[in-house]
Amino acid sequence: MKIKKIVCAALSVAVAGSLLTACGGGSSASENDGKTKVTFWAAPNPTQVKFWKQMATAYEKENPDVNIEVTQMKESPSSEATVQSAIASDTAPTISENINRSFAAQLADSKAIVPLNEVDGFDKIIEERNMTESMNGWEFSDGNQYVLPVYSNPILFGWRTDILNELGYSEPPKTYSEAIEVGKKLKEKYPDKVLWAKGDLGDPTAWMRWFDFFPLYDAASNGAAFVEDNQFVADKDATIDTLSFMADLADQKLLLTDQVTDPFETGTSIMTDLGPWTFPNWAEKYPDMVYGENYTVSTPLVPDDMKDAENVKTYADAKGIVIYSQASKEEQKAAIDFLKFVYSDAKNDLKFLEMTNLIPARDDATENETFTSFFEENPQLKVYAENVPNAIPAMDNANYNDIQQILGEKAWVPVVTGKKDPEKAWTDLSKAEKEELKK
Repeated sequence: MKIKKIVCAALSVAVAGSLLTACGGGSSASENDGKTKVTFWAAPNPTQVKFWKQMATAYEKENPDVNIEVTQMKESPSSEATVQSAIASDTAPTISENINRSFAAQLADSKAIVPLNEVDGFDKIIEERNMTESMNGWEFSDGNQYVLPVYSNPILFGWRTDILNELGYSEPPKTYSEAIEVGKKLKEKYPDKVLWAKGDLGDPTAWMRWFDFFPLYDAASNGAAFVEDNQFVADKDATIDTLSFMADLADQKLLLTDQVTDPFETGTSIMTDLGPWTFPNWAEKYPDMVYGENYTVSTPLVPDDMKDAENVKTYADAKGIVIYSQASKEEQKAAIDFLKFVYSDAKNDLKFLEMTNLIPARDDATENETFTSFFEENPQLKVYAENVPNAIPAMDNANYNDIQQILGEKAWVPVVTGKKDPEKAWTDLSKAEKEELKK
């Protein structure tokens, strides 16, 4: 859906604009007891709301002339719809978090958010937070930076090391052929087990590709773009390699696309895509899952010719903060100063990590002594922090949803279900994406 259509749709939601006015829209200093008011919509996650409220209170103590009003972003019908509705009804906040790169592309297309690199003080935040390398993947096609990433969760892969050990392996495979070899031995010993079991693998829904295709594609292509400057620029060899690997898994009956409850935890599969949000759930539901004892975490598998690859790329489930164009220059300046306050002290990122289990988007988390004790106690999360600089955020295209839906319908699902070979899938995918991007 193009941005013009989205904004039009948002206007219909904006009928309820009065509901948003209470938590959105800027106020002049004279309307706010002489203070500059910054309205900040935090993500619809109680721990994030709590974190930002604490930061606002601390900032206001040192800056009594600024009021940081933190409220939780509404998520009905979705957080994106809430933002679009607020923009259409002129009740957008000064800043909000919970924005990924693809949605930011929609907002940037409609000039709803400001290029952060043009706001004084933004470069200082990048420097003081030590996130220069992580920011490289966030640059947009027009050369601007519209999002300050708050967290970056690299999508890595979990492996059942207890079962691998039974098969004679001391560590997970790194390449496609090594994985197939492991899978064959798995089938010999346990005919009912598979390498990867996940119902979403056979579902063409657009967002699901963030957790299967893109981690493998980013690894195989060394982080090459899929769409850039509204052009389909996907690495052909890397795409075909990725699809061929999935076809091989399907041929060897090493994939299970039926809906199965917790297949990795129960041992039905020995590999799974894994985000750091999984571990709190395991602590409650599967306390026997212990890092270093029966599972480990590693980067995505790569084609055989990349066997010795270092700094393997993957997809980043990452979101950040934007500044809305409706905010006054005074409000924008205060917002940047607030963010400088938060990110000039690594202890605030540690607090965020402890409260949310989300990995701060910084380059030095595993080397900065502020985080040492935390990662000693949570070694599984250290692997994620190490891979933040190698994690590629979502594409910067306003039409990302349709682009990824085509990927699922024309290539990924037909290959995974054995209905199309990888070469044919590439041809159909390339043609369909190019036609879509011409619209």
